[in-house]
Amino acid sequence: MKTRIGRNGCSWKPVVTLARAFTVAGFLFCAVSAVAQLPPGFKGGPTNAPLDSWSFYDHTNWTSDLGYAPVSFTNLSFSYLGNGASLVVDTNIPAWLQYNVYESDGTTNLTVNSGSVTFWFAPGSWSSTNAGGTGPGEWGRLFEVGSYTPDSSYGLWSIYVDDGGNNIYFSAQTNDLSSNVTTYVSFPISWTTNYFHFIALTYSPTDTALYLDGVLATNGPGVTIYPGPDVLANGFYLGSDSNGVYQAHGLFNTVATYNYPLGSNDVQQIYNCEHTIYEINPFNIPYMNISSAPSNPSSSPGAYYAITGPGNLQSVGTVTAITSTNVWMTNVTASVIGGSMALTFTIQGGSDNVRYDVFANSILDFSGDTNKAWGWMGQGYHGNTYMLTNLPNTACFLILGTPQDSDFDGLTDAYERLVSKTNPYNADTDGDGISDSDEVLGGTDPLTANPGWMLDTDNDGLPDVYEQTVPGLNWNSAESPPGLPAYSNVPIQ
Repeated sequence: MKTRIGRNGCSWKPVVTLARAFTVAGFLFCAVSAVAQLPPGFKGGPTNAPLDSWSFYDHTNWTSDLGYAPVSFTNLSFSYLGNGASLVVDTNIPAWLQYNVYESDGTTNLTVNSGSVTFWFAPGSWSSTNAGGTGPGEWGRLFEVGSYTPDSSYGLWSIYVDDGGNNIYFSAQTNDLSSNVTTYVSFPISWTTNYFHFIALTYSPTDTALYLDGVLATNGPGVTIYPGPDVLANGFYLGSDSNGVYQAHGLFNTVATYNYPLGSNDVQQIYNCEHTIYEINPFNIPYMNISSAPSNPSSSPGAYYAITGPGNLQSVGTVTAITSTNVWMTNVTASVIGGSMALTFTIQGGSDNVRYDVFANSILDFSGDTNKAWGWMGQGYHGNTYMLTNLPNTACFLILGTPQDSDFDGLTDAYERLVSKTNPYNADTDGDGISDSDEVLGGTDPLTANPGWMLDTDNDGLPDVYEQTVPGLNWNSAESPPGLPAYSNVPIQ
């Protein structure tokens, strides 16, 4: 076959080869727009110049982008994740970063009655409990002025998450001794470790709006309760409360404050522009992958399937099935649910009673790089409509995989090319005597040979490690008869 070069200089040959195993459909949920956020202090042109911003490139003194030093800080860390310069507030001892609301030269860094606060945040040592994690374990402060008091004797202005990491809030108190706390907005979230989200809060006496990843999540009433001048004189804190105890346990990028509410288009443009950096930063790639769904092995006469089941596919209806030698997705719709993307689609083409794998990724990559692996979402049938939730609301690519299994190891060619990155024409890619499917099911690396698999004390054809793991087998006594047939149908538990 001749390799044809397209206008973009890419070889078309791999696409033709891969098409036998799967069909690609990509859904890009955002587009890069013109820069809407300007450097601090910019006085001309468009209006979106912040009061100040904190990019954290100075991770020794933690000065702002206008050069203002923090009031105090302790037990902070730095990371190259995110846009390449992240403040990390994530310790088991007190940690904080405190800045002035008002500088000595009269500069104002924050207005609490009307304005906007934007920043990027990623959980550091936690994922939301609704995503299978532990949450921050405490009511983690993202951005806070003052402190909460049960009797409303001081003053509070706070953006924070709950201890399970399942909701984000914006609340305030004044010092009216009412014992009240006013929560202006709250919204459910489902966040995972080291995956960054763009948070924008806009507020005024008439309206409050919370945006997550460029999309309006919710809005609330106008801000009429906030701390007084004595509280503002103590500054604001990033990533913790004033005592450094109630930490967000996460990473921060590009914090900015404004003295007016940003419009929805402004928020979207800032997000679109800045998100590109997160996509191209190689440190972020392992955390942008979409995790595979739960699966179960199954078998039928003459065939073994290591990865099967509906996975994360939610069946939402059926239509008249179309039979074809090709298979495709149709009737695609997308919607925002809880700050993430939900995608509904119908599988068509193909044949009756054939299960087609669905794979997803936030980047379009067909290399052998295990850091860019696709996630297996589940299996579906033609003529059926399915929904996938909790997809990234930036870019998401879906692929339909056929049941083709060239090496008969129980993993489809599509799965091996996309997820395990193993050789679809070699049932034991690393040559250690255990099949690719057994290693995938057993949680070992099918790309790295394990010398332990080469030991066979009783010379019965089954590795000692395998016999020690599978109930009913004895590594020191040959099974009968010696040289048992392929054992890939007995997954390691």
